[in-house]
Amino acid sequence: MSEAGGGGRLTHLDASGTASMVDVGDKAETERVARAEGVVTMAPETLALILAGDTKKGDVLAVSRIAGIMAAKRTHELIPLCHPLMLNKVAVEIEADEALPGLRVTAMAKVGGKTGVEMEALTAVSVACLTIYDMAKAVDRGMTISGIRLLEKSGGRSGHWTAA
Repeated sequence: MSEAGGGGRLTHLDASGTASMVDVGDKAETERVARAEGVVTMAPETLALILAGDTKKGDVLAVSRIAGIMAAKRTHELIPLCHPLMLNKVAVEIEADEALPGLRVTAMAKVGGKTGVEMEALTAVSVACLTIYDMAKAVDRGMTISGIRLLEKSGGRSGHWTAA
């Protein structure tokens, strides 16, 4: 099971099976980085509208990028057992992919600390994708959000991991 990066046990369950926050007090502080991705698929006309900046709500890409960054900073408020982190960096990139058609969202989160930033990167991608949907739903309610996944993480006891 360590191939998948899990180490063989659920870390948020105590010996009796009760959900609990992991004690990171004895962990070493290291630089930890995580990257995640997601996709919003839409009609070609919707993509063209977004890229032209012609939506009623404004610049979809800029607002979604900021929403993703803000979400990463609040991950501990959304995911019950996540530790609050003093993030060193969060970056959200959104690229058009005509082949989908749609937008590819990637996020990177970085911290110097005792716990990883995978959830922060995943939260950034998720909220950026949801914001794209929200800002363009008036013209395309059929958009889909998919493929949200961790791409890579580094730092900490488990070291470096990359998605296959």
